[in-house]
Amino acid sequence: MSSTAARAVPPAAAAPPPRPRLVRPARCTGAAAGAAVETATAGPARVATVSNSGDSLTICRVLNGMWQTSGGWGRIDRDAAVDAMIAYADAGLSTFDMADHYGPAEDLYGMFINRVRRERPPELLEEIKGLTKWVPPPVKMTRSYVEDNIDRSRKRMDVAALDMLQFHWWDYSNPGYLDALKHITDLKEEGKIKTVALTNFDTDRLQIILENGIPVVSNQVQHSIVDMRPQQRMAELCQLTGVKLITYGTVMGGLLSEKFLDTNVSIPFAGPPLNTPSLQKYKRMVDAWGGWSLFQTLLQTLKKVSLKHGVPIATVAVRYILNQTSVAGSMVGVRLGLSEHIRDTNAIFLLELDEEDMNSITEVSNKGRDLMDIIGDCGDEYRA
Repeated sequence: MSSTAARAVPPAAAAPPPRPRLVRPARCTGAAAGAAVETATAGPARVATVSNSGDSLTICRVLNGMWQTSGGWGRIDRDAAVDAMIAYADAGLSTFDMADHYGPAEDLYGMFINRVRRERPPELLEEIKGLTKWVPPPVKMTRSYVEDNIDRSRKRMDVAALDMLQFHWWDYSNPGYLDALKHITDLKEEGKIKTVALTNFDTDRLQIILENGIPVVSNQVQHSIVDMRPQQRMAELCQLTGVKLITYGTVMGGLLSEKFLDTNVSIPFAGPPLNTPSLQKYKRMVDAWGGWSLFQTLLQTLKKVSLKHGVPIATVAVRYILNQTSVAGSMVGVRLGLSEHIRDTNAIFLLELDEEDMNSITEVSNKGRDLMDIIGDCGDEYRA
């Protein structure tokens, strides 16, 4: 899971699943610019290329989300975290997503990429991508202010050019976001940034930004089986313009898992604790969508599909979103040095949901309230 900011969203565990049928790690390699491609591994594509106006970047379709390094999930040991990043990259999960305000995330990436340079072959270094976000206060966006912040991220991540800068803006009544993006585009032309992207922008502002000639390749938004807002207006604009979606919150901080199946979290101490910022955030999203009872119906449906394919619920949840229109990649949060789910994550690439699977999940998703009516368009939860 990855989230652009920590603002609040408006208003007995099941047996472990069988291990996924995974015979070997596959690498996120072999992408040609301008299109998603298949690798030699059977099943859906492992990589996608996001592009606009000659800019392009190939990413692994399942990204390692680093919000969990920002505190609230447990103490991060830096050496153990970097060891874990190496293990994810070695297993073919080579795209990392972070932000300037995710605690030490950018610094950890800098330590990690230096180890890769020293200890791994150039082919792996070429595969690895580091995507970061800039989340400034809505102050005057001068060239020097923008450049200083970009340079800070470049220094922390120890790279000459950021693979992708995803820009966030708090207040649409302040048009300074266009000034910032024009400066960011200039910095891209100067070689400090490879691709320009957005995070948590709504459809109307995305259109305005594109009309101003900003070469946006993607927009990172919250998207899960519960939150299908991106498949409304946003996906339609993306289809028309070629902009892709990168999604976070896709496993809802872990709510979409066996751990919460057949539980009642409304009774104190009766169910698993909601003891991380992401679990608390996405529980509020469940409440807005339809409540815990309907959520249990969704988990039961996902469990049937997961048993059919021999994978965990979370694997099904991510595959369902990767199958949606204009989605280039989905985030799975990593608790670096605290736990790992490399095997289950790689199983996403081998999982193919058939029409019956997709329809059964969609049917339950549609029983919930339309979050577009309750919250608004993508990212509006950060501007309530």
